Amino acid sequence: MSSRFVSIWFPHLMTDWMTRRQPALKDIPFALALHEKNRRVVKAVNDHAQKKGVFVNMVVADCKAILPELQVFDFDPEQPSKLLSALGEWCIRYTPLVSVDLPDGLLLDAHGCTHLWGGEEDYLKDIHTRFSGFGYHTQSAMADTIGAAWAVSRFGINASIVKPNMQMEALASLPVAALRLEEPIVDRLNKLGLKTINSFISMPRTALRRRFGQALLTKVGQALGEELELMIPIRPVAAYEERLPSMEPIQTAGGIEIALKTLLEMLCQRLHRENKGLRKCTLRCYRLDGTIQSIEVGTNRPSRNESHLFKLFENKIQDIEPDLGIELFILDAPVVEELLNVQDVLWNSGSAKESAIAELLDRLTGKTGGQAIHRYLPSQHYWPEHSYKEASSVTELPDTSWRKDLPRPLHLLPVPELIEVSVPLPDYPPLLFKYKGVMHTIKKADGPERIEQEWWIKQSLYRDYYCVEDETGARYWLFRLGDYNSGNPEWFIHGFFA
Repeated sequence: MSSRFVSIWFPHLMTDWMTRRQPALKDIPFALALHEKNRRVVKAVNDHAQKKGVFVNMVVADCKAILPELQVFDFDPEQPSKLLSALGEWCIRYTPLVSVDLPDGLLLDAHGCTHLWGGEEDYLKDIHTRFSGFGYHTQSAMADTIGAAWAVSRFGINASIVKPNMQMEALASLPVAALRLEEPIVDRLNKLGLKTINSFISMPRTALRRRFGQALLTKVGQALGEELELMIPIRPVAAYEERLPSMEPIQTAGGIEIALKTLLEMLCQRLHRENKGLRKCTLRCYRLDGTIQSIEVGTNRPSRNESHLFKLFENKIQDIEPDLGIELFILDAPVVEELLNVQDVLWNSGSAKESAIAELLDRLTGKTGGQAIHRYLPSQHYWPEHSYKEASSVTELPDTSWRKDLPRPLHLLPVPELIEVSVPLPDYPPLLFKYKGVMHTIKKADGPERIEQEWWIKQSLYRDYYCVEDETGARYWLFRLGDYNSGNPEWFIHGFFA
């Protein structure tokens, strides 16, 4: 089956965008202008201004002389790219492969997608109707090649469908500019009387290369499908992605649940065939108004258990606002890991404590948020705040063991906090310290325990830690940074004992 590409041309892209932003401009002549060489030059005009003699590339002063009531706005050179990218994101509901075609078009790879809309004609009709409803004028065409679709959309009949392998017939009567050639080549062809593609397409390729260069042959080959032409998608297609369009907009939670279950079944079947499990999964819902609603879940270990994954999503379905209705559901798994069959059995085994813990953590994380539950492992560093790391999963094993030979506080501050102390002599614990405005008198103390930095760290700092107890019986972990011989050291509180 041959590829099918759609080219969408927006002949009045920027003026349509301005009219959409300011509906009052619909009935008055206006233009968008850009400063060039100390003068303002028109870059876009609407139909009202064009009918009264204002055209692109005219100087604004001349336009004002012709049409004094002309409204002129600043033209942002970056805006067409931003606008097309946004429109392209919206078009992902028609196909996962959408590319921006600067300065005023989009390209869609419709291979395997048109049947979901009832055929190629209904596919193009739906695109045209939607954009027209948004206030954008469009011309589109579908063909086996990008070049042919581009040519027919701009120089042929709107909404044309070029039948498979019929590029030559569709291009024959079109002007040479339809091949996306550079302006000097187009001028040279026209001067020689070769004004249509049919007038030179049958000439020997060697003669065309000698006279017009390889660029002409490349464009001809791409338009006819003889040379490969690639498009760069706006958003790379996820390796594990499933799509479910809806012929009727979905507005109820029950409908969303049915769509989610269907997508999970499709995705998990694929993961099972490839011996993989997902760690992160995202459901995106494309609404009729162009808004995208999304919810995401994560797991502590690879999973392809449909019921477990649905339970994780179930708590978040209420966050989706269908509004006028959802017309497309996309479920993708951006993070996937190997999951052997023997591991898959554990997920369905009631006696598997590890999998039960993982499922419990997944459910708690879904309800309380990803920052509520943490698992820590020891890390090979000396300073306490660097001596641990957060585990990436419930099955991750430590590289080293926890230190148990010396007391450590139950609550360790992630960053030590500065305190004021009163110390009788160097290398003695403080008599009292002030923390957050409260004075603590120390009754008991143990230490010091010296902890130095790793030798490869340039700053040769060390800390002397003390376990102290105040008059209320509360115990703290304090340390002195440096010594009194090298200056005035600072004292910090770093933790709290039970």
